[in-house]
Amino acid sequence: MASLSGLASALESYRGRDRLIRVLGYCCQLVGGVLVEQCPTRSEVGTRLLVVSTQLSHCRTVLRLFDDLAMFVYTKQYGLGAQDEDAFVRWVSVLGNLADQLYYPCEHVAWAADARVLHVDSSRWWTLSTTLWALSLLLGVARSLWMLLKLRQRLRSPTAPFTSPLPRGKRRAMEAQMQWEALSLLSNLADLANAVHWLPRGVLWAGRFPPWLVGLMGTISSILSMYQAARASSQAEATTP
Repeated sequence: MASLSGLASALESYRGRDRLIRVLGYCCQLVGGVLVEQCPTRSEVGTRLLVVSTQLSHCRTVLRLFDDLAMFVYTKQYGLGAQDEDAFVRWVSVLGNLADQLYYPCEHVAWAADARVLHVDSSRWWTLSTTLWALSLLLGVARSLWMLLKLRQRLRSPTAPFTSPLPRGKRRAMEAQMQWEALSLLSNLADLANAVHWLPRGVLWAGRFPPWLVGLMGTISSILSMYQAARASSQAEATTP
């Protein structure tokens, strides 16, 4: 019952529903792609699952029509980052926020063009939005790698003379942050693989992934993101008086 109430609570929020729709969509694409490619007798079921996956993706695209304001508020609040934050992390985060902010209107135009609301070439706008998404993911990868390197150096650096070692609580917090950054790195790499696949042919491995591989990468990223969200939620509840 506790797990059901937790799921119901998560589904009450927009982010919770989006995570669930995302993981369901990619799981349908993974299973559907495998059935179509490996099981000819069940290819019809696989095709139906791929249709469901496409419709869930369209659902998320429509819901993102309302994300611009929330992203703008977040970008404005972050600004240029805190002065005591690592300079590389700050500027990578600023550039990532800018890429995310520009991503939404480009996707909206592409969606409107597909829906024949606007008379423009949707493929150009889809390419631009995907490029911005890939850039944001690449910056996220760079940030996580940099944070992992810095945290590892701090944990492994020898203690200077006349100084006390790191307190156990601080060490545990740094180790937990390393785990968080490692999960973010894996999630961003999985999404980046798909983002490159959706770019125009001729760019690295663009257009070469079969449906099941796109579903696999998306499922990995979605499950990692859901785990991080659940972990953050439990930590917030534990620290709430």
